[in-house]
Amino acid sequence: MIREYKTIKEIASPLMIVENVEGVTFDELAEIELPNGEVRRCKVLEVEQNRAVVQLFEAAQGINLKESKVRFLGHPLELGVSEDMLGRVFNGMGEPIDGGPAIIAEEHRDINGLPMNPAARAYPAEFIQTGVSTIDGLNTLVRGQKLPIFSCSGLPHANLAAQIARQAKVLGEGENFAVVFAAIGITFEESEFFIRDFRRTGAIDRTVVFSNLANDPAVERIATPRMALTAAEYLAFEKDMHVLVILTDITNYAEALREVSAAKKEVPGRRGYPGYLYTDLAQMYERAGRRVGKAGSITMIPILTMPEDDKTHPIPDLTGYITEGQIILSRDLFRKGIVPPVDVLPSLSRLKDKGIGVGKTREDHAGTMNQLFAAYARGKEAKELMTILGEAALSDDDKLYAKFADAFETRYVAQGNETNRSIEETLTIGWELLSILPERELKRIKPEYIEKYLPKKQG
Repeated sequence: MIREYKTIKEIASPLMIVENVEGVTFDELAEIELPNGEVRRCKVLEVEQNRAVVQLFEAAQGINLKESKVRFLGHPLELGVSEDMLGRVFNGMGEPIDGGPAIIAEEHRDINGLPMNPAARAYPAEFIQTGVSTIDGLNTLVRGQKLPIFSCSGLPHANLAAQIARQAKVLGEGENFAVVFAAIGITFEESEFFIRDFRRTGAIDRTVVFSNLANDPAVERIATPRMALTAAEYLAFEKDMHVLVILTDITNYAEALREVSAAKKEVPGRRGYPGYLYTDLAQMYERAGRRVGKAGSITMIPILTMPEDDKTHPIPDLTGYITEGQIILSRDLFRKGIVPPVDVLPSLSRLKDKGIGVGKTREDHAGTMNQLFAAYARGKEAKELMTILGEAALSDDDKLYAKFADAFETRYVAQGNETNRSIEETLTIGWELLSILPERELKRIKPEYIEKYLPKKQG
C-alpha cells in the first residue's frame, strides 16, 4: 500500500526526517517527488512512533521541504532478475548503463536476501580453477567458499581480480559457470579497465557487472554488493549455475557504512566504524555457499585494501573471522617485479584439503603443496641467514633451499596477469622446482608419487 506525505521536517544529507507517518517499516523503499516533477529514491532507516528517518540515494539539492512529497512504497529495495542479466553492465542500483535495453524481469527480489538455514547448507567440496598457481596449487578455492584477498594501496589487486574473473572455471562436463562482478566505490578509469578487459577476452558473455563509482552516493555503495549477491542467488539456486562473486573494494563499502552511521549520530566503535560492522559484513558474506538439493553454488572472493597495510584494522580483522582464509598480497614481492605479488606463507585457504586429490585435482596435490610450503619457508630463512652471515655460513642444503626460494618466486608466483595455467601445469611446475632439492629432502610426499612425477625419475 502506497502512502504519501508532505510532512518533511528536516534534511541533513544524506538523511531526511518525515513526521506524522503511519504504517511505515524499516528498510522500506520511498520516493520524493519535487515540485518540478523530478522523482528521487530513498529508503527508511529508522522509525520512532510517528517519525521516520529516511536515507537519500541521491543529492538533497533542490528539495523544497513544504512542496515536496514523500511516497512510501510498502516494499524494500528490489532487483529485477533474469538470465538476460548475463553479459550486461549495471550501476550500483541495478539500472543498465551499457546502452542496452532494460531487463525484462522474471521476478523482483529483496536485495537483502534471506539467511540460509544452516541445516540446508552443503559442505564445500569441489575444486574451482582460477588459473593462478598460488591459489590453485597452494591455497585452493573450493566451490561455496568465501576466500578474501587482502591487498594494500597501490598493489595490482584490480588486475588480479580481472584475471580471476575471466579465467575461473569449474572442471567437468556440462557445468554452467557465471561470474558476478561488483565494483564498489572505484574510479571511472578502474571501471572502464574492468569492462574493457571483460569485453576484450569475451568473459563479459558469462559475467554480470555492477559498477558503483567513487562519486556516486554512499547509500548506493551500500546497496551495490547486495544487488550483486541477489543476482548471484537467482542464477545459482534458480538456474543451477556455479557462480563466482567478486566484490572489490570492501574497504570502500565499510567507509560508506561509517559515513552513514556518523550522519545518524550513532555511537562509533573501533576506528569510528559502527558497532554493527561485524554483523553487517557477516550478513553479506554468509549469502555464499551451497544448498542441499540445489545443483548451483555461490563462491565469493571479497577484495579489500588494508588501511596503512594493517592486518589488525577492523575491516580485514572482521573479514578474517567470517571467511575461510585469506590471500595476502605483498608489497615486497611487488617491488621485486613479481606479479601477481601473492605472499604464499601468510596466505591460507582453510578448505583447501576438501577440494583437492583424486577425482578433483590429482593424487599428488596434497603432498606437493605441503612440500612446496615447507621448502619455500626454509629457503626464505636461508636467504635471511645469508644476508646476515654471508653465503659461506650456509650449508650445501641451505644454499639449495635459497636457490629454490628464488626460483619459486620467479617461476611459480610470477606468472603475470595474462597466463592461465591449468592445475596440471601448476603441479608440473611444482615438481620441476622440487627437483632442485635432494630427493632425501622430499619427506612430505609419498615415495610412489616421487617415483611417478619427479622429473629426474622420468629421465
